[in-house]
Amino acid sequence: MKPNFTLRLRVFNLNCWGIPYLSKHRADRVKRLGDFLNMESFDLALLEEVWSEQDFQFLRQKLLPTYPAAHYFRSGIIGSGLCVFSKHPIQEFTQHVFTLNGYPYMIHHCDWFCGKAVGLLVLHLSGLVLNAYVTHLHAEYNRQKDIYLAHRVAQAWELAQFIHHTSKKADVVLLCGDLNLHPKDLGCRLLKEWTGLHDAYLETRDFKGSEEGCTMVPKNCYVKQQELGPFPLGIRIDYVLYKAVSGLYISCKTLKTTTGHDPYSGPPFSDHEALMATLCVRHSPPQQNPSPTHGPAESSPLTSVLREAWAEVDQGMAQARWWATVAGYAVGLGLLLLALLCALAAGGWIREAALLLWTPNVGLVLGAGAFHLFHLQEAKSLCKTRTELQHVLGRAREAQDLGPESQPALLLGQQEGDRVEEQ
Repeated sequence: MKPNFTLRLRVFNLNCWGIPYLSKHRADRVKRLGDFLNMESFDLALLEEVWSEQDFQFLRQKLLPTYPAAHYFRSGIIGSGLCVFSKHPIQEFTQHVFTLNGYPYMIHHCDWFCGKAVGLLVLHLSGLVLNAYVTHLHAEYNRQKDIYLAHRVAQAWELAQFIHHTSKKADVVLLCGDLNLHPKDLGCRLLKEWTGLHDAYLETRDFKGSEEGCTMVPKNCYVKQQELGPFPLGIRIDYVLYKAVSGLYISCKTLKTTTGHDPYSGPPFSDHEALMATLCVRHSPPQQNPSPTHGPAESSPLTSVLREAWAEVDQGMAQARWWATVAGYAVGLGLLLLALLCALAAGGWIREAALLLWTPNVGLVLGAGAFHLFHLQEAKSLCKTRTELQHVLGRAREAQDLGPESQPALLLGQQEGDRVEEQ
């Protein structure tokens, strides 16, 4: 690799809002999106909410001359909605389905049926290994009373861990997707602090697009004002995040968003705005490592966000256990009623009434049993996340307590442990 080596990477990301039978003008929007992607010829196009596999197949055929490599990530009942189109050959791909993803009885929200996930594809570009990730986290339906907050924090942690453990051999890491997180939300801060990813909107010096980089804006005809809540300018929940390993430097040369319509002033591609980033990777000059953070553990941004995440997940776990306990009592009560009804029917007392009550009581037992099992599984999943956070939090505190001179050795030991895990 030459000392003056430079790699230019053009990336496109969009939540396509492609719900069959429900999303307005879906077929027309998908067609125009395909025309635009062919015209622009990005290196990578990463899409979310392509819920219909027919839409993916349509785009695959349409984009085949420009993007010969493509993959659709399948999961859940409806699907993950994630797909990628690449100008370059895809060497490997895999995915991780999030352990927690809402509640099955919240049918009107549908997230549980989708199988939200993170997809990974590995590309080899000019001698470099690029790990590109595409993801879509659980939606936020009510910011004031967010019943899915613990799930979204757990998803952000799973996403961060997946990137952490699968990117060890990568030279460049790229994450695009709809995180359903505002920039200062706990899940977003946790993801950035643990992975070290940089936000293209905050890093670029050449931004053109919607005000404050918002990716859902009131100018978009598909966006309802109540969806934006107390944010009149819009919200920024879609991201392009990146980082490079030591010896390489990555920067965002330009970042553009659509502004309520497609780039050629037609109707919008989606209710979300598209992100178009130009990234540059080059060799970085040798630099001294920055001095580690001094002071108590509480002063570290990583330690602080880990504590916040631990507290949120702990609260969610307690609530899940409470619901599981209530459902367990309901199952017990239902079984007692069933035994009583059987005794009444066998004894001939109010036989008809006992038989009439039998069916709804069986339904109660089965429903409460399913409710109990689901929230029991939820509590165990949140407990797993809390345990991981507690371990990492302990390591972060230990590193700071040992002081700056001992931190490199501690971090080296952690890296050696990671290599042992890989083997």
